[in-house]
Amino acid sequence: MSDNNLALVNDYNRIYKLERIPMRIVRFIDPEGNVCLGAEQGENTAQILEGDLLSNPHDLVKTGKTAEITRQLAPLIPPNIYCIGRNYAEHAKEGGADIPTTPVIFMKPTTAVTNPNSPVIIPACSSKNGEVDFEAELAVIIGKGGRNIAEEDALDHVFGYTVANDISARKHQKHTGGGQWIRGKSFDTFCPLGPAIVTADEVSDPQDLPISLTLNDQTMQFDNTKNMIFSVAFLISFISRDTTLLPGTTILTGTPSGVGFARKPPVWLQAGDKMAVTVGSVGTLVNPVESA
Repeated sequence: MSDNNLALVNDYNRIYKLERIPMRIVRFIDPEGNVCLGAEQGENTAQILEGDLLSNPHDLVKTGKTAEITRQLAPLIPPNIYCIGRNYAEHAKEGGADIPTTPVIFMKPTTAVTNPNSPVIIPACSSKNGEVDFEAELAVIIGKGGRNIAEEDALDHVFGYTVANDISARKHQKHTGGGQWIRGKSFDTFCPLGPAIVTADEVSDPQDLPISLTLNDQTMQFDNTKNMIFSVAFLISFISRDTTLLPGTTILTGTPSGVGFARKPPVWLQAGDKMAVTVGSVGTLVNPVESA
């Protein structure tokens, strides 16, 4: 680990080992146009939190002040986004792939992040049908940074969980990326996150969460995170091998079967569609679809 990375991780870890506050954390715009961090209270309100979610979570405290949520934002903009492919056996099978023996890892740029209820945009550079697909996923947010994290210690490094939708332009994923997936996974709006970060204290077992996606109120995906090939703890340990995971790093843990490209006939996202991804008690992430 470089001296700079080591210093950064040590600084964050010094902070994160202090007391955590169990809550559902939302990022939003208040009626005055301020970007705020808050503890969700329901009825479009949140209790304002003071402090910085990533750089100084020790000072993340409830103020007692309540604000109206006029627009909800993605709960964070991660420093890095790791994604796992084919992490449910039935999803690997529906795509005609072998069940992986090691995690299939790719990344998304942070510019792909978009907000709850904001539209996913079908790229103008796609074909008329777009071949744009949905993927319901549990997202893990690293709080305590590190490198070479042992699997048995991995969940201690988790700050919280949120819901993700790994939007994928299959034409670009398969044919215009030179054999790499990142092109088809990286267009603007292709990483909806939210609606809240549920702190790890409130999720007793990340390997026992129902996960589903509806498209226009029709269930397309339904499974449970217990059916992941590689667990959350294993993924954190594996990704961190000789690789520094900074606080805020977000890991999309893979999608179950039922995606659009594997259906007969295929189901591609179209302007006017509405997607809703639900992961157990973590929440429901809703996004409409528009054309560029």
